[in-house]
Amino acid sequence: MSTTWTTDDGIDTMGDMGGIDNPARLGTWPAYTAAMWGLLFALPSFVWATGNTFGARSTVAPSLVRLAEDGVPWFVAVLWATGCLKLVGSVIGIGLTRPRGRRTSRLLVGCGSGAAVLLAWHGGLFVVQGALAETGVVSVGQETAGLTRWYLCLWGPWFLIGGLAFAWAVVRYVRRHRDRRELRLYGAAGAFGALVLSLAATAAGIG
Repeated sequence: MSTTWTTDDGIDTMGDMGGIDNPARLGTWPAYTAAMWGLLFALPSFVWATGNTFGARSTVAPSLVRLAEDGVPWFVAVLWATGCLKLVGSVIGIGLTRPRGRRTSRLLVGCGSGAAVLLAWHGGLFVVQGALAETGVVSVGQETAGLTRWYLCLWGPWFLIGGLAFAWAVVRYVRRHRDRRELRLYGAAGAFGALVLSLAATAAGIG
């Protein structure tokens, strides 16, 4: 089975499911960046799930650190689940590096677009909330007072980088695919669904 890609100069090229004729032309580095982002971000979740809170004490809310240290079952399950989801994100990034079948492309573009919106939204909230707290516009509790700078300078930008990487990877994938009009619809659907989920979570005070 083969998939047709369109290069920047408008010439169609055929890439089989096993590789790409000219991967440099396809500009796959944003997709690899997204994949690496997901892999790196999964590691802390798995480490913290074992009760080792290295790196979390000064950068994460103390209440969450205590849950990890005490090995609270439901929280440990959440950490394992989020770690696995981040690995799924890494797989999506890898999937966007080369041509895939029609159904797979739909899934990759829809999920990749959703991930881009979720991550960008989450990162943006961290940056805004951190900036407001650091400038004294809003007040925060004593327990989290020392964390606002981390959310402003570390977690917020980290999520934004992930969101931009997925967004760029999806855009480059769609632009080079023969069915780009159809894939744009799937990308829009994934992004819209993620936006609705993000708004609902923010309204409910989650995240």
